[in-house]
Amino acid sequence: MQSQSQLTSSFANRILTWFDSHGRKDLPWQQGKTPYSVWVSEIMLQQTQVKTVIPYYQKFMLRFPDILSLASAPQDEVLHHWTGLGYYARARNLQKAAQVIRDEYDGAFPQDIDDVVALPGIGRSTAGAVLSLACGQHHSILDGNVKRVLARYFAVDGWPGKKDVEQALWQYSDSLTPSSRTGDYTQAMMDMGATICTRSKPKCDSCPLQQGCLAFAQGRQSELPGRKPKKDIPVRTTVMLIPMWQSQILIYQRPPAGLWGGLWGFYEADTLETLDEAAQQLGLSDYTRVTLEPFRHTFSHFHLDIQPVILQLKQPTSLQVNEKQQIWYDLLNQPNIGLAAPTKKLLTICETQL
Repeated sequence: MQSQSQLTSSFANRILTWFDSHGRKDLPWQQGKTPYSVWVSEIMLQQTQVKTVIPYYQKFMLRFPDILSLASAPQDEVLHHWTGLGYYARARNLQKAAQVIRDEYDGAFPQDIDDVVALPGIGRSTAGAVLSLACGQHHSILDGNVKRVLARYFAVDGWPGKKDVEQALWQYSDSLTPSSRTGDYTQAMMDMGATICTRSKPKCDSCPLQQGCLAFAQGRQSELPGRKPKKDIPVRTTVMLIPMWQSQILIYQRPPAGLWGGLWGFYEADTLETLDEAAQQLGLSDYTRVTLEPFRHTFSHFHLDIQPVILQLKQPTSLQVNEKQQIWYDLLNQPNIGLAAPTKKLLTICETQL
């Protein structure tokens, strides 16, 4: 039977040997690594695949190359560069954290893990990833990829979102993370989960951990890690109003908290029957309805069935907009603002109406 130190050494050595030959080393955030570049990439990679993140990351870093440029930028511009990535609270928290670093740490990313965890939008695993990958510090991580590798290797039953299961996985992660080459080991574990120990059809024959993996020995790869208990996802409905005069479309900025917080979107009505009343409250009355194809937008906790309706205005409106909260969005000269995903989709459809 291996001692804990032998297990740690054997496990880490196999992971690092595999990483030296097969690990990913050419991702954009791995070049000229800084705590800021790693931090931005780690936040973007939450809930999002690498291939999706890369072009967003590159554009984001061109516009916000350092903490101070992000902290001082208009939130609208930050959200614009996040449009399409989803989970927009990540972008808002990223900027809030940059502002804390600017104001409390003179713009330098903190080096103490407790200080990092205290920043908005950063948990223990993200903090450990940034400090190990960018600063060479000895910290373990437990993102989704690492949870999957460890749950299979040690046959940890249960959904990792449950506190006791997560705690067991943290104990394994803490005990296995080596004190030397911690950054390489951290990257290797993430790469293993992303490219070898994948959610479906894991490549067990290419896995350096096959020997000793309990899930492989027991043929339980598809069972582990345990699935999140299923809940019935509720369905909500809304009617989105799209007032349109030539190439101009009326949109407004949503409140900073809540659904699509801080993003620009369309006014809404509960039903088609209450659409005219909602339009009148906006000061709109002389229009023709163009009912578009309804579609469903799914959030993590509910489905939203959207019925979009273009209100083709018959004459230029005299409506005076408050430009801090409303704008006439020009399809021919589109401003750089943060758009909710359905808003972006519907604006593209509106372009076909020109």
